[in-house]
Amino acid sequence: MVKWPPRRDWSGNFVNFQEGNQMPFVNIKITRDGATAEQKATLIKGVTQLLVDTLGKNPATTVVVIEEVDTDNWGIGGESITARRKAGK
Repeated sequence: MVKWPPRRDWSGNFVNFQEGNQMPFVNIKITRDGATAEQKATLIKGVTQLLVDTLGKNPATTVVVIEEVDTDNWGIGGESITARRKAGK
């Protein structure tokens, strides 16, 4: 049974997901201001393990993506993070 609309995997390829066979996809967005490679590796490992422990997901098919966003491009309450930090908020 093919689900409609068709889905794409993390690389953009169409995938025929069978019911109960979906790979987990986690997208973490953080500001680009100092997370080290080691910290990001810890996040990836920890989130993967959380899905294994909590939902019984297969770690081999679990995808974790960390996106780093410039503080000029991230806003809260109508202000960019850059502006908020300059204002001491």
